[in-house]
Amino acid sequence: MTLRKPPLREIHAERGATFTEFGGWDMPVEFDSIRAEHAAVREDAGIFDVSHMGEIVVAGPDATTLVQRLTTNDVTELDAGDAQYAAITREDGVMLDDTVVYRLPDEAGDDFGRDDPVPAYLFVPNAGHDTESHERWVDYRDDHDLDCEVRNVTEDWAMFAVQGPAAPDLVAGAVDDGGPDVRGLSRFSAAFAPLSGAECWVARTGYTGEDGFEILCPWDAAGDVWDLFVDDAAPCGLGARDTLRMEKGFLLSGQDFHPEDEPRTPYEADIGFVVDLDTEFVGRDALAEQAETGVEETFVGIELLDRGVPRHGYDITDEDGHVVGAVTSGTMSPSLDKPIALGYLPVDLTDPGTEVNVVVRAREKRAKVVTVPFE
Repeated sequence: MTLRKPPLREIHAERGATFTEFGGWDMPVEFDSIRAEHAAVREDAGIFDVSHMGEIVVAGPDATTLVQRLTTNDVTELDAGDAQYAAITREDGVMLDDTVVYRLPDEAGDDFGRDDPVPAYLFVPNAGHDTESHERWVDYRDDHDLDCEVRNVTEDWAMFAVQGPAAPDLVAGAVDDGGPDVRGLSRFSAAFAPLSGAECWVARTGYTGEDGFEILCPWDAAGDVWDLFVDDAAPCGLGARDTLRMEKGFLLSGQDFHPEDEPRTPYEADIGFVVDLDTEFVGRDALAEQAETGVEETFVGIELLDRGVPRHGYDITDEDGHVVGAVTSGTMSPSLDKPIALGYLPVDLTDPGTEVNVVVRAREKRAKVVTVPFE
């Protein structure tokens, strides 16, 4: 299968990046070193090309109804420029994906040939999920006779993440004269702003646990926008993005949950805060039942006490040697210099300090349950 390529793939190659397949895309995994890139984000600033993330725009009189029915949070709470984290679930409450939903200005509906302003939303599926998400939204719209447009604009927009303590000043300084001061944006809010002459959607969101922004710019403006930051923010690949999100305990779609290989609900994945049971959405009844009865397993952080590096798929055992779970994500933490893991355990083993083992190369390594973010 031919891999999809971000608009700056060759520019990244010229800079010495190494690449990996991720979600059907050929993406930079490392420019300098994962440890150096990780440190840059924690201490100063880094820039990631995350153009593999999907972008779906929904606009029209019934756009709010459609997005509400297919995401677990309450989109009616969003004003223009607001964003929220949500899950996309099937009827049994199992997550198909997680996403960020943005409420666009109503004027964005003008691009859909509407004479009057209409509700408009942008939601961001994970890499490789844009086609199936688009089809899901279109099918539901058509089945329920809703009046709105649904467009997959993933390859119309590049997406960069500028993250780290220095990111707010860097992004604010890159906005063209006359544009908004994006430092005034609160967490999970966004606005249109001109960068290098291109109208961009600038959101104070991210996947690293640091302050920063995610910037959507027109595909053909990607090089100009990237150049605004690359001299002051370290180019970073997906390797550092992974270690950064693991330290904060953030889920990775397709690994920490997967509808077939690792079927999990938002409550099991410890993101119950994205579920609003007062709204009607696909999977709502199943989740309402689980909210009442509770879950048998839940997502936790695990710190190894012995030497070893936990990896995806490694068994987790109890003090009697019985397998009680498996690592879904694991690494040697660059910031903390200790091995950390994420995974699901029975609820009676999830209290912080509970001793477990991680089986590394057929040997049990002592470990303990900890709260996330890791410290």
